[in-house]
Amino acid sequence: MKRPDRNWGMYVCRTLNYKGVDFDVVEALLEERMMNMYRKAAQFWAELRVELLSASEYYGEDKGNSAQIWRLYWASHQRFFRHLCMSAKVPAVVRLVKEALAEEKCVVIGLQSTGEARTEEAVIKYGVEMEDFISGPRELLLKLVEDNYPLPPKPDCFQQGEEKVTEVQRKRHYGLYVSLKGRVRKLTKMGDGSDDGMDAHSPLDSDHELTDSDEEFYMCRICNTEEEKSLLLQCSSCATRVHPGCPIPPCTGLSTEDWSCYACKEKLEGYFKERDAYITGLSKRYDTAVERKSMILDIIRALDLPNNPLDDIIDQLGGPDNVAEITGRRGMLIRASDGKGVVYQARNTKEIALDMINMHEKQLFMDGEKFVAIISEAGSAGVSLHADRRVKNQRRRVHITLELPWSADRATQQFGRTHRSNQTSAPVYRILFTNLGGEKRFASIVAKRLESLGALTQGDRRAGPSLSAFNYDSIYGKKALTMMYKGIMEQDAFPIVPLGCSDNQGSLQEFITKAKAALVAVGIIRDAAICIGKNGGRLTGRIVDSDMHDVARFLNRILGLALDIQNRLFDLFTSILDMVIQNARSEGQLDSGIVDIKAKRVEMKESPKIVHVDSLAGASTVLFTFTIDRGVIWESANAIVEERQKDGACSSNDGFYESRREWMGRRHFMLAFEGSTEGMYRITRPAVGEALREMPLVELKGKYKKASSLEKIGKGWQEEYDASSKQCMHGPKCRLGSYCTVGRRLQEINILGGLILPVWGTVEKALNKQARKIHKRIRVVRLETTDDNQRIVGLMIPNAAVGSVLDGLQWVQDIDE
Repeated sequence: MKRPDRNWGMYVCRTLNYKGVDFDVVEALLEERMMNMYRKAAQFWAELRVELLSASEYYGEDKGNSAQIWRLYWASHQRFFRHLCMSAKVPAVVRLVKEALAEEKCVVIGLQSTGEARTEEAVIKYGVEMEDFISGPRELLLKLVEDNYPLPPKPDCFQQGEEKVTEVQRKRHYGLYVSLKGRVRKLTKMGDGSDDGMDAHSPLDSDHELTDSDEEFYMCRICNTEEEKSLLLQCSSCATRVHPGCPIPPCTGLSTEDWSCYACKEKLEGYFKERDAYITGLSKRYDTAVERKSMILDIIRALDLPNNPLDDIIDQLGGPDNVAEITGRRGMLIRASDGKGVVYQARNTKEIALDMINMHEKQLFMDGEKFVAIISEAGSAGVSLHADRRVKNQRRRVHITLELPWSADRATQQFGRTHRSNQTSAPVYRILFTNLGGEKRFASIVAKRLESLGALTQGDRRAGPSLSAFNYDSIYGKKALTMMYKGIMEQDAFPIVPLGCSDNQGSLQEFITKAKAALVAVGIIRDAAICIGKNGGRLTGRIVDSDMHDVARFLNRILGLALDIQNRLFDLFTSILDMVIQNARSEGQLDSGIVDIKAKRVEMKESPKIVHVDSLAGASTVLFTFTIDRGVIWESANAIVEERQKDGACSSNDGFYESRREWMGRRHFMLAFEGSTEGMYRITRPAVGEALREMPLVELKGKYKKASSLEKIGKGWQEEYDASSKQCMHGPKCRLGSYCTVGRRLQEINILGGLILPVWGTVEKALNKQARKIHKRIRVVRLETTDDNQRIVGLMIPNAAVGSVLDGLQWVQDIDE
């Protein structure tokens, strides 16, 4: 199949078309309880970070262990807030499921994580029977603090016992005993004048040799009188020998093993007193740290945190008897039979092995015994849950996404579980998001891009456009993040004015201060300090190079911020990202996959021309030339506004706008309506119709003002519509002349279709010779004529490059001949 397709210029299908699929983006607003819960959780994590920093500095001795603590801290931080976002959407999920079941549909709920690790840890800690479902976020926090809170070394309690005292005495006795024996031997030699070779003995002679007759007498240290050994007391510490009556006061009734001279006794008592005070200080330090750790654990236990979303959803929908679970976890918590508490049990049974339980649950769903299925990324790989013609369950699938990955491509992989070939009905996708920064915007993009897959297809299979350019973690996202960080750190000016700020420097500085404090709280700005002197009160710090373009880290970390600053930072990031993508599009460097050319009128200008014939397969390369009209007449624009006003769909900022400044001697007009994302507006202009890029409200109000006179708008709109039919927006003196299409309503478009792959390199070389960057890039486009609905897919050839491309193809033709 592949070789004929290549020869005949047909595209290899990579995915099903999405014709008939319904997409619905559902906003699950945070309830009051959840908002308070989220705010307190964000505040606690910020305080916990400060506490760990202080404890690591005061108690921590192992720097390597400190680095490990922070790796675990941020990993737990990310999982905690992802779980919190999922829990916030549980009420909406339950409501949507019940609505779908009432409409005789079945439901598939998609998520990424199951919380199994936290559940298993709780079972080990509390047992298989519990009072209620566990809170994954709470167990995660408890484990983080219990296992990683820095503690000083625990003092050795036995050091204060008599056993240790005896050990110290023994060491001191041994250290002085050798020198004493040598001194005694020397005194004995001097006393009897003997020269019997006594000095040849080693200082380490055995005790048996030391009990010879020459050591039966010793000198009293106090009176210097020689006395028999048995009549002298020997200090157990320094080995000094004295008469019992010589010390003051005298020592009587003591055995030689227990006695210590007064000097040694005083020193020893002083040593043990200092040692006991030191150990007491260590104990207090250790007890204080343990007490602080216990206090933090008590605070965590007192936090109001949600239950594990997966267990909560299954319980609210009737338990495992009604819900098919297709995940990677081994066990689950279910409601006890008497309704009091929950019990942990394995998912498999004696009849069904664990490695087959997902297939068994899938079959129950496909046979119509269960009408709700929950799938995870790990457990559903390769599983088909669509309305297959061969299965009993023919209900239409409603696919609800509880948790979206940041990657749109990974999202479409999970969507593919319910949208496959041989199905009786296409699924309905319900993409849930909260009003937290990131989720809403991303869900809208995924829905919009997937919905575009069904346009112009009429049921045909084709290669779908890539979604990679719409992932935040792209080259454009990295560039936008770097620009935002430089603006916050005051290393460069913001490319756009942040949402909620005006041109007033005071409001901008206030935002920068809040943004810095927020980034410090989530560990992106490091080595933070408050300036003194000239810049007193200003917060300073640094962002390491690896973080400057780490989009994934930014998206995960800001989830730990309060809702207001979280959304403001994310809005700033996405606004800059829109600008970066628009600049790349203007320069012809944006890879948008297959681009749909939309216009009010699309007509074929002349008959297609065969410009190349493959010598092997006989397939032709054809040049199509179309005339398109992108404009919107005044009557149509005004009718749109009137219809929306009649339906009550207009917001306060919707309507006609007039540019604040003149351009080429006149003001420009446009129509703005709020788009799919709050604060973003769809723009329609007289000359080019609806723009591809939505405009932020801040930019809209900065460049345009709301029009007051409908008559003035109508006249200006029609003048711009008429003028744009023959010239671009740069006017009659544009240096590119007829080749410039910016703002031109009537355009001539050339598409090279038919056999493409063998001549791709030739077309690419011809385009590389063009002067303008926007003309150098190969773009795959698709359009449909408005008069006969003919669909054409091919390479778009700029008017200025048609001659070069035809010359190159003729050269290829000559070689083939």
